[in-house]
Amino acid sequence: MKGVAEAARKNAVVIRERLERDLGWLREKRDLVKAPPGWAPLGRWLKRRMPTGLYLRTVLIVVIPMLLTQTVVSAVFMERHWRNVTERLAQGTTRDIAAIIEMIRTFPSPDGEYADVIRIARDQLTMNVAIEPGGQLPPPRPKPFFSILDDILADQINEQIRLPFWIDTVGDSRLVEIRLQLGDKVLRVFTVRNQTYAANTHIFLVWMFGTSLLLISISILFLRGQIRPILALAHAAESFGKGQRAGPFVPRGADEIRRAGYAFIQMRERIERQMEQRTAMLAGISHDLRTILTRFKLQLALAGNNPDLAGMSSDVDDMQSMLEGYLAFARTEAEEDFGELKLSELLEKIRADFALNGKQMTYRIEGEDLLAVRPGAFARLVGNLAQNAQRYAKTLHVDARHSAKWLTLTFDDDGPGIPEASREDVFKPFYRLDQARNLNASGTGLGLSIALDIARAHGGNVTLADSPQGGLRAVVRVPA
Repeated sequence: MKGVAEAARKNAVVIRERLERDLGWLREKRDLVKAPPGWAPLGRWLKRRMPTGLYLRTVLIVVIPMLLTQTVVSAVFMERHWRNVTERLAQGTTRDIAAIIEMIRTFPSPDGEYADVIRIARDQLTMNVAIEPGGQLPPPRPKPFFSILDDILADQINEQIRLPFWIDTVGDSRLVEIRLQLGDKVLRVFTVRNQTYAANTHIFLVWMFGTSLLLISISILFLRGQIRPILALAHAAESFGKGQRAGPFVPRGADEIRRAGYAFIQMRERIERQMEQRTAMLAGISHDLRTILTRFKLQLALAGNNPDLAGMSSDVDDMQSMLEGYLAFARTEAEEDFGELKLSELLEKIRADFALNGKQMTYRIEGEDLLAVRPGAFARLVGNLAQNAQRYAKTLHVDARHSAKWLTLTFDDDGPGIPEASREDVFKPFYRLDQARNLNASGTGLGLSIALDIARAHGGNVTLADSPQGGLRAVVRVPA
C-alpha cells in the first residue's frame, strides 16, 4: 500500500509540473498574439464610426474591395502603361525635332527663311516650325503639378539633342510648344499634344469608373431586395412582441431568410394557440370560482349580522380581491387594440381618487396630451403605480413628458420607499417584502409585475429609484 501511495504521489507531482509548463507556454503564446497597444484605440475608433446596419455594412463590403481594386489597377496602369506610351511618343517627337535641327545645320539658308525645312516639318512631321534669328529663350515656367509629360520630354531632349530648351505643356490644350537655342537663333516647334504623350488614358478611366458605378448601383439594388425581407421579419417579430396586430407576413428573399420567416410564423401560431387555451381556461376558472364565492356571500347574507361570521365575510372579500388580481396578472392584453387615450383625463381621475381618500396628487404634462396606446392596459399600468403611492404615501407628483419618440411618466411620492437591493425583486410575481410598500391586507404582490408586463408589451420599461421627495420614484418609459 505504501508503494502504491508513493507512486500516486509521484504521478501527481509529474502531472502538476506538466500542467504548469503547459500553462506557461499558453501564456507566452497568448502574449504573442495580443494586438499591439497602439491598435486598440484605432479599433475602437473604427468601431464607433462603422455603420451598425446590415444594409450599410454589406454595401461597404461590396464597395470597398471594388474601389481598392480600381485604385491598384489605375496606379499600375498609370505607372507602367501610360508612362511607357508617353515615353515612346516623346522619344519619337524628340527624334523628329533632332532631324529638323540636323537639316538646318546641314542645309543652311542664305536668306535665313528655311522654307523647305518648314514645309517638310509641316507636311511630313505634322509640326509647325519657326526660326527666329537673334532670339533668346524665355525664363523657365513653373512646373505643373502633374508633370509626367514635362519630365519625360525634358529627359528625351537632354538625351538626344543636348541643347538649351524651353517647353510649354500647359498652354494651348491641343499643342505643345518647344523652343531650342541654336547658337544665334531660336527654333520654335509646335506639335500636336496627342503625338507627344498618351492623351487618351481618360477613356480607360471613364470606362472603368463608369462600369464600377453601374455595378455598384446594381449591387445596391440587389442588396436592398435582400435586406427588405429581413426588415419585414424584424418588424413582424417586434409588432408581435408588443402585441400589435400587424398585417399578414409573407416570407420572402433568400432560402435562409424564408426558413427564418416560416419558423417565426410557426412560433407565432404556437404562442397564439397557447394564449387562446390559457384564456379559455382562465375564463372557466373565473366562472367557477366566482360562482362559489357568490354562494359564500349569499349564505353569509342569509346568516344575518352574526359577529362570529365577520371574519369569514372579510376572508371572502379578500379571496374575491385576490382572485381578481391573479386573473388580471394571468390574463393577456393582446386582444385589446391600440386606440387613443387622453392622459389628462386619466390623471384627473387619479387626482380625484386621491382627494376622496384625503391625500394629495399633482401632475404636469409636457407635450401632446393624446396617446396612442392600449387604453385599458395603459390605464391599469398608471393606476397600479398610483395606487401603490396612494396606499403608502401622503403626496404624489406625476411628471409626464411626451416627445416625438418617447413618453416618460415619473411618479414621485413621500412614502417609505423600497430598498435598493430589492428593487429588481419587487417586479417578480407574488414577491413580498417584510416591510414593503405593497404589503397589506388585500395585496397580492402583483401590482408592479402587472405594470412591468404592460410597459414591456408597449415596448417600454419601468424602473425604480429614490425620489427627491424622500420616497420612491417610478419611471415609465414607452415609445410614443
